[in-house]
Amino acid sequence: MIRYYMTGPMNHQGRYRPVGFNGGRRIPMDIHADDQSYVITAVTPGLKAEDLKIEILGDVVTLRGEIRQEEQEGQSDYLLRELTYGEFQRTLQLPEPVDAEKAEASLSNGVLTIRLPKTEDARPKQIKVNAN
Repeated sequence: MIRYYMTGPMNHQGRYRPVGFNGGRRIPMDIHADDQSYVITAVTPGLKAEDLKIEILGDVVTLRGEIRQEEQEGQSDYLLRELTYGEFQRTLQLPEPVDAEKAEASLSNGVLTIRLPKTEDARPKQIKVNAN
């Protein structure tokens, strides 16, 4: 089970916002697991590697970055404006701790892939059955 942390500050109604919802700047992601690792795939169109920061502490992974707005010459009136800009953050708690020293991340065509190997203690063990 992946838990989403609650984060502050509280919104105008006095409730905490779930992590990953920062006024519409949410980075969609998929997470899957096998016996050896977790793999997080996040859609990050237009971002460069230097725009992203990944932190790992035990079983908690935080992805943060900033979507910058390009400077526009002159003044223009928008007919429709759905693109969001600014800082974002996603914090996820995985079911088991991961080995941060062996973690890898790559960015290709706007897709960020993070491979997080499970610690040895979290990996399944096989026990040999002896016959008498």
